[in-house]
Amino acid sequence: MELTTLFTMQRDLDSFIQNNHEGHVDLFTKKGLALLVELSELANETRCFKFWSHKEASPHHIIIEEYVDSIHFLLSLGIEKGFDTLVQEWPEGDVEGELTDLFIAANAAINHFISEPTIERYKMLWILYGAIAKKLNFTNKDVWHAYLEKNEENYARQKKGY
Repeated sequence: MELTTLFTMQRDLDSFIQNNHEGHVDLFTKKGLALLVELSELANETRCFKFWSHKEASPHHIIIEEYVDSIHFLLSLGIEKGFDTLVQEWPEGDVEGELTDLFIAANAAINHFISEPTIERYKMLWILYGAIAKKLNFTNKDVWHAYLEKNEENYARQKKGY
């Protein structure tokens, strides 16, 4: 999937937010923690690890919204490090495992990226998020449309003083 347009949209949203919230210096670590939180929220909605519960996963629209919340921060972290010009297509790679395993791997990869933000680690995050999307049966089109909807919602929230 082409990412250039998403990077542009995210850069615009980041600028809009930063213009309305002055004074933040170290946004990289804050966005890194936000990505970890969003990944956890996504895992919680899938309920893939809740072996003790019979309750089903949240509806598709909730899960994909949580997924693209992560994509917003993944894009934003790439912009922070200047990787947006180096990653124009969603990197592909084969990652096997159950959904729970993919969440654990993504969590570890996020932590590694925060501590040592290299382009290789950044691409690995995209590969892991691609594997998670595949496990959740999200198509590129699903992710694209959900990102656009959430981007609009994020602007609306900011305009209302979120």
